Amino acid sequence: MLTCIKLENFKSWKDTGEVTLAPITGFFGPNSSGKTSLLQALLLMKQTVDSSDRGSVFHFGDEKTLVDLGDYESVIHKHDTNRSLKFSIAWNSMREFVLPDAYSGGDVTGGDEIRFEVASREESDRSGKSVVVEEMTYRVAGMQFGMRRIPDPVGYELFASGPGVNIARRPNRDELYMHRRNFHVFPHWADKLLSDDDLTFDLEYGLNLLLHDLYYLGPLRAHPNRIYNRSGTKRVNIGPDGANAVEAILASLEARERIISSGKPLFQPLDKYIAEWLKHLGLIHDFRVAPLAEGRRFFEVKVRKSPGSAEVFLTDVGFGVSQILPVLVQCFYVPRRSTIILEQPDIHLHPSVQAGLADVFIDAWRKRGVQILFESHSEHLLRRLQRRIAEEKIDPEDVKLYFCSTEDNGNSRISPLEVDQFGNISNWPKDFFGDQFGEIAAMSNAALARQGDSE
Repeated sequence: MLTCIKLENFKSWKDTGEVTLAPITGFFGPNSSGKTSLLQALLLMKQTVDSSDRGSVFHFGDEKTLVDLGDYESVIHKHDTNRSLKFSIAWNSMREFVLPDAYSGGDVTGGDEIRFEVASREESDRSGKSVVVEEMTYRVAGMQFGMRRIPDPVGYELFASGPGVNIARRPNRDELYMHRRNFHVFPHWADKLLSDDDLTFDLEYGLNLLLHDLYYLGPLRAHPNRIYNRSGTKRVNIGPDGANAVEAILASLEARERIISSGKPLFQPLDKYIAEWLKHLGLIHDFRVAPLAEGRRFFEVKVRKSPGSAEVFLTDVGFGVSQILPVLVQCFYVPRRSTIILEQPDIHLHPSVQAGLADVFIDAWRKRGVQILFESHSEHLLRRLQRRIAEEKIDPEDVKLYFCSTEDNGNSRISPLEVDQFGNISNWPKDFFGDQFGEIAAMSNAALARQGDSE
């Protein structure tokens, strides 16, 4: 699980400072305040490690990637290419790192929280512009392992420090390593310089695994179809627009996967669990995915709005069902202990359903260990989270809420919302969701004025 992120000189963020992440983390604030950029930094790192291009420091994107950020000049703060772009993330590993002691021959316990930091910049040469890594570091339990760029002659040197850590032999000036690889990868043969040959691979693999198990659902979701074709491919990712949500349900049914239910039966297939949530949210009474004919690989999704209503296609009911369906599938289909990024999950939803999303997030965390990072404008979603904290349905430490704003100089600013054990927010920002009392007062004054004119 991701535990922290820090950005410097990324888009509108000069410096976010340490942003602590929890099982459920929400970012609120006005448009263009930097909420989305926080999440885009994670997507940039993910699409880079997922890319087949191993020779680029960052894959800024194209029409096929999760996010298309243009180029270095587009993402660097205030478009100043003399600045360094810096990312830092921390996460809890699924296993504890145990490192060999280079001096005693025993082991040094490394802990299970890992932090990764990278600084990069753009440079020009005769072949054009390129992004290079200035310094890259992995940290675990007081130990650090990394590489830094040496200007003359150009290359990289490795460094390591901490209890029981040693570089077996340090390269001299003729042995500096070149680096034409992704932002998180050590130079070739770096493992030969460390006392533990597998260490660099383990660290890189841990970050790869973390980013591989990060899934994204954007605000613009695909319209439902009348007929779905089951390709037979096991899809883990339903796509940034949720277009593969129904196929994911079919894949889950074929694999006979089950989800722990709060009702009866205790374990339910994904389609029944989705139906249970859609009914709980008040959107429909019944939901099912069925083949058009026995043995055919074409399927239809049928729903009923109420117990006595006729069954209709998913395309023939309100827009809200097709908007929340990908959110539900994403939360309960991705592998356990994954991280999900949701951009405006509440868009096009009724206020009561927006509030219900908080319960979906809590359920996904408690049942499957799924971490949720979301950005939203929904007061109803926030209020429900506050209520569930007060009701002790979730621990305050498992929820982190932030307010993003823009300063006069154009820089984004992030402020943690201080939520107590009763769900109260002690540092509520001014006009967080608009000036509600001001609107009511203005309406009352207008009504009084009109009444006075009519007398």
